[in-house]
Amino acid sequence: MRVGLLTGGGDVPGLNAAIRAVVKRGEGEYGHSIIGFRNGWRGVVDGFSVPLSRQHIRNQLAVGGTLLGTARYHPHASDGGLDAVLSTLESERIETLICIGGDGTLHAASKVAEAGVRIIAIPKTIDNDVWGTDQSIGFDTAVGIATEAIDRIHTTAESHNRVMIVEVMGRHAGWIAAESGIAGGAELVLTPEQPFDIDKIERFLKHRHRAHASFSIIVVAEGAVPAEGTSMDYQTQLGKFGDIVAGAIGERLKIEIEKRTGFDTRTVVLGHIQRGGIPSHFDRVLGSRFGVAAIDAASQGMSNVMTALRGETVQMISLDEVAGKVKYVPDELLAVARALG
Repeated sequence: MRVGLLTGGGDVPGLNAAIRAVVKRGEGEYGHSIIGFRNGWRGVVDGFSVPLSRQHIRNQLAVGGTLLGTARYHPHASDGGLDAVLSTLESERIETLICIGGDGTLHAASKVAEAGVRIIAIPKTIDNDVWGTDQSIGFDTAVGIATEAIDRIHTTAESHNRVMIVEVMGRHAGWIAAESGIAGGAELVLTPEQPFDIDKIERFLKHRHRAHASFSIIVVAEGAVPAEGTSMDYQTQLGKFGDIVAGAIGERLKIEIEKRTGFDTRTVVLGHIQRGGIPSHFDRVLGSRFGVAAIDAASQGMSNVMTALRGETVQMISLDEVAGKVKYVPDELLAVARALG
């Protein structure tokens, strides 16, 4: 069997572990030919393919990023894109296509599956917002990086009696903010799931600095917004590709807090640092498990399914259940963050 493989959307640590697992298991156990497509769906449209064998994935397990490259491109949203995908897959004699990506890449995968292509999906995103799986590739590493950054911020915040705002990624769901905020001991955690009231933040900070401490740390997800009807007017700032402008909400909070409290306030935007570097052991293992499960599913003739971590096991779930859904942070986890503030 000729199996296609691509990584789409933003890069995350652990992608190479998944690629490695697909190649080693597919070639070694089943004798499949693995054909990688460069730069996500863009590579399928352009016919930019490369054969993958053991020599290509050697020493890649601990390397961040993706050896296949990636791009934010959705063929179903471009004129002729879907037809070009089908043409390339036919000319390359691809029988099954394994797609590793986040919500955008997986939504595109579901559209390609509707056109009759056998699709196996693997979820990856540091935002951890892919519905149906307890965890996606890349999230564990990102949370670890964010937590370490908050740990380091503590000493300088306390030394200078400052309010430190740490902005992390999270467009629709605040998983990184919630978990790193709890783990790093932040006083406030602001997420997209629960719009905030700047007046309550002002009162909290004034009380804390008067009664308990001379510094505070606030972790805010990039997609966090003020609640309607509150005194802070803010519209999420978007880039030309619809992505949130990094640092926008962090900088606006800095201005508001300094103006309202008089406290020296600084903003640290972690941005792409959360996605780079060496993958954690968890993401290496999860990527490997997802890769093996995906190539096994392809070999069994399955289609339109996605690997999902549920509890301690990796399961295959319908891709139709996933497309268009967001996995939000549960109220219980947000309540823990509030309780420990």
